Amino acid sequence: MSHLFQLLWRILFGLALLPWCVGATWALVVLIRLSVGSSLFWVSVLGGAAAWLVVFLMLPKPLWIYVVGHELTHALSAWVCGGRVKSFRATSNGGSVVVSKSNAFIVLAPYFIPLYALLWAAFWGLGSHFGHWQAYQPWFHFGLGVTYSFHVTLTVHILRVKQPDIDVEGWIVSGVLIWLGNVLVLLVTLPWLTGRTTPWTALGWWFNRTARFLMWLGSAF
Repeated sequence: MSHLFQLLWRILFGLALLPWCVGATWALVVLIRLSVGSSLFWVSVLGGAAAWLVVFLMLPKPLWIYVVGHELTHALSAWVCGGRVKSFRATSNGGSVVVSKSNAFIVLAPYFIPLYALLWAAFWGLGSHFGHWQAYQPWFHFGLGVTYSFHVTLTVHILRVKQPDIDVEGWIVSGVLIWLGNVLVLLVTLPWLTGRTTPWTALGWWFNRTARFLMWLGSAF
């Protein structure tokens, strides 16, 4: 009975989050349309993404590098939530990390937090501060395209195989949270990168579009 109750709860929770996914995706579309004028940014980012796709499709996949980042994201997420890392293991065939506490954020964080893109941004920030790299900004955006595409392609690749992380929350809740997490990361970072608006404005669009979608649902049914 308890297993059935947990399954029902997860289904209802996942369905309750769907309007928020729709609202976030809608807001992201608005944001991308607004930022189209930042042509140099998009040319650099899409160029980096295309370069990575060639590597991804033509060469052996660097699974060990991905697994290290995946497990490290688990560990960092646990640390942010006040937990401790007890053990850490990463190989090209898989990895594991044992932490003192767990929740949905810790379990699913590697699927929506692009760790290597964040590390690249931090590295570039240090270089810009100490080495005056501002004149080479297109290379920063190119690197973001490479590292973010690395995150997306290899996350999709490993999700084709049974993942214990997904089993913890179930496919419905996990799928909704992973989608929502990825979109929210873009809603927060794209305004900063393109300079077309602010993250707070983009998040406001999220709430506004979610409310409009819920109103449409209410009128439709």
